[in-house]
Amino acid sequence: MKSNISNLLPFLLAADLIIPFLLAPTYKGYNHLTQVMSVLGNSKAPLHLGYNIWLVIFGITILISAFQLYPTVAKTSGAISMLLFAVICIYAIGGCILSGIFSVGETKSLETLSAKIHGYGSVIGFLLLTLAPLFAGLYFFKISNGLLGAFSLVCFVLAIAFFALFVMADKPNYQGTIIALEGLWQRLSLLSMYLPIMALCYLK
Repeated sequence: MKSNISNLLPFLLAADLIIPFLLAPTYKGYNHLTQVMSVLGNSKAPLHLGYNIWLVIFGITILISAFQLYPTVAKTSGAISMLLFAVICIYAIGGCILSGIFSVGETKSLETLSAKIHGYGSVIGFLLLTLAPLFAGLYFFKISNGLLGAFSLVCFVLAIAFFALFVMADKPNYQGTIIALEGLWQRLSLLSMYLPIMALCYLK
């Protein structure tokens, strides 16, 4: 069981980016470039229940995998293992489980308690997960895998850049520009965060 869960995580991380493309056709007017993935979980989306259940299951799986990856990384560095474990767990809880339980509306306005919990949980989870490629990269360098180490650091820089664009996307000054493509930046930032974790799962 232990081996199977961690081996499945790379596929589940990929599925997290693919599933919105499968659900979006049922939600008239949804735009992948300008809307975040969690909009598919709002009550007006036809398959919102399915997407929210997926987020909870996805988050639980990430939590289990974080516990499984911890001993492997700890053999090389206790500090890196603790930091990586913390950011992955916080993302799993705030960015996935809470986001699935407390759905957001069609916009980013935090008018309800559910939207506030979703919004703050997601922001904190996403922000901390941007550090995962950095910690993974440091681990790879410590085990003398310079290729994956360099790859992870590139992913870290890209994750920070895409996350910054994601935060800026809804600012009035950038409306009508490429920076306003909030959905695109969210997906690219997640891809940059997920790739080093996928590599870590295969090398554990």
